[in-house]
Amino acid sequence: MKRTLGMMGVLLLAVSFFAMANGQGETGSKEVVLKWPCIWVGKDSKAAEVEKLVNEFNAANAGKIRVEIEPQPDYDGYEQKIRTSIAAGVVPDIFTLKLNPTTAEYYKSDLLMDFSKEIAGDWKSSFKAGTLEQATINGVMKSIPYEIAITPIWYNEALLKKAGVSYPKTVDEMWTTFDKLKAAGVTPASQMTGGTNAWTSMLWFSHFAASIGGPKVWDKPLTDPVFVQAAALLKKMYENGYTTPDAVGGDAGVSGGHFLAGRTALFSNGPWYIGRVKKEAPEVFANTKVAPAPAAGTYKNVMIGFLQANIAAGNTKDPAKKAAQIAFLKWMTKPEHVKRIALSSGAMFAVSFNLTEADPVDPLMKQFYELSNSSAFNVMHLEGAKGAEVVAEFGQQLAKMALGQATPEEFMKAVAAKEKR
Repeated sequence: MKRTLGMMGVLLLAVSFFAMANGQGETGSKEVVLKWPCIWVGKDSKAAEVEKLVNEFNAANAGKIRVEIEPQPDYDGYEQKIRTSIAAGVVPDIFTLKLNPTTAEYYKSDLLMDFSKEIAGDWKSSFKAGTLEQATINGVMKSIPYEIAITPIWYNEALLKKAGVSYPKTVDEMWTTFDKLKAAGVTPASQMTGGTNAWTSMLWFSHFAASIGGPKVWDKPLTDPVFVQAAALLKKMYENGYTTPDAVGGDAGVSGGHFLAGRTALFSNGPWYIGRVKKEAPEVFANTKVAPAPAAGTYKNVMIGFLQANIAAGNTKDPAKKAAQIAFLKWMTKPEHVKRIALSSGAMFAVSFNLTEADPVDPLMKQFYELSNSSAFNVMHLEGAKGAEVVAEFGQQLAKMALGQATPEEFMKAVAAKEKR
């Protein structure tokens, strides 16, 4: 009898340990810890609200799930970290990516979680039309559309008034405006060749190309005359002193820093930058307006629009961990939570939410919404259309062209050589 009771005790103890190891039982459940290398930290306009939402999620799931943010404030460094991690087969629990031809290759791996069947019902209906389709490749959705964007031209109206000019509607008007700005001691536009994607200049190039080539411009080969013309316009920006001397080799901090300091009149970026300008340069913010790029061709009122950041998750065979990842992603995509980030930062999102008259909608953010609704058409930028390798070469070759070491034709030929066929 004693032996029987002893055996039962051993079995009960074994079952207890097994339950604890698998996160079962009311008092012995194992906390799931999710690591999130996150770019929305530091000076990023979304940082404060994202941190609050993570803290609230952790409090609501205390003892069950805990999300730990691993700060990654360097955008270029972050993208490199994610690429390196995935190449090594070590994928973060939660991370973000820009979906483009390069990152779309990740979809071919089993390392990323597929949300195709997970996103359904109310969760599915909360996303704006077309965004889930954009994140779906060959029937699978291994990232969730989150931040979306348009990247119009920002302009400092006070600096334009100083030169006695208004915002130009065409490229011909733009050169005249730029000459008058220079005469008034104002550098016309922020540009850059550095960083991983020569961001600001890449956007200007994309604007010019879309205005010349139309909504299906990226169907053309990069050696097409459309892109050579766009390159020639960008070359003129650099060679005629319409940008800062440090634009060659400069990164996003250099380009954006000049606009924040009121040294340049025009600049291209997305709505996520609203919070930063408002906080760091209130005088510039008060005088900033946004508009479509000056038309370089027959297509006018063109806008560069795209999925800016998708959220993804590392695939796992652990059901408890997968449930935790899904729970957190649902939390971050709740309309009321997305609205909080949007109102505090100015960023735009793939999740729909309702704005009321009582909501503190920033006037500059309102301009973004109006531009998005009124544009003739939206088209992807170069990086989104052609991938990271192409845009990395774009920056390197742009520096050469800006220094007079390459013609627009030679520039585009070198960039096109990196395009995957």
